Amino acid sequence: MQFDDVILGRRSIRGYKPDPVPRALIEEIIGLAMRAPSSMNTQPWNFYIVTGQPLERIRAGNTERTLAGVPQSREFRTGQTFAGQHRDRQVGVAKQLFSAMGIEREDKDARQDWVLRGFRQFDAPVCVIVTYDRVLDGSDDTPFDCGAVATALVNAAWSRGLGAVINSQGIMQSPVVREHAGIADDQVIMKSIALGWPDESFPANAVVSERKSVAEAAVFVGFGD
Repeated sequence: MQFDDVILGRRSIRGYKPDPVPRALIEEIIGLAMRAPSSMNTQPWNFYIVTGQPLERIRAGNTERTLAGVPQSREFRTGQTFAGQHRDRQVGVAKQLFSAMGIEREDKDARQDWVLRGFRQFDAPVCVIVTYDRVLDGSDDTPFDCGAVATALVNAAWSRGLGAVINSQGIMQSPVVREHAGIADDQVIMKSIALGWPDESFPANAVVSERKSVAEAAVFVGFGD
């Protein structure tokens, strides 16, 4: 693929084939992703790539604790609830997804199952857990750098025919994730990325979320116009 094809064609994938993803391919994708820039070349990121029975145990633990009402224990700060235009965009993409899946507003069971898909890592065959070095906890540069490497990872995956979706639901129950992924004590869990071969028959995979225009997002200064 050309660069523009990857950037313009990539979309978040929430339905996957069960087919395994070769380790060598994942290593290739992560190697590409780690060419992402980082503040003063600190490269704060690490990756725990989970599949098979360990991933099934994470799915089960996340789901059981969530249904039991166990409060979330995300390790990286969550911030404030979205409001205003940011909330509007959040609701907007949810409406697109529910419409694609045929989930009606009053269908509570279907809506709950949709939420639980996130805690199950969207039933993808692979979960990539992005962590950062605990000694950098509190640095504003570190999450910026982790965002850069996560973006590079999903784009590299797409260029190789794989789908991905960056998410937080999969790491909300951090004790479960930390136990079954064997995450070292010197790491802070940042994000998770579901990874696998896209199931093109899954309706939500066709959803392309809307984007602001350049005119809305960019301010040009000193261009003489």
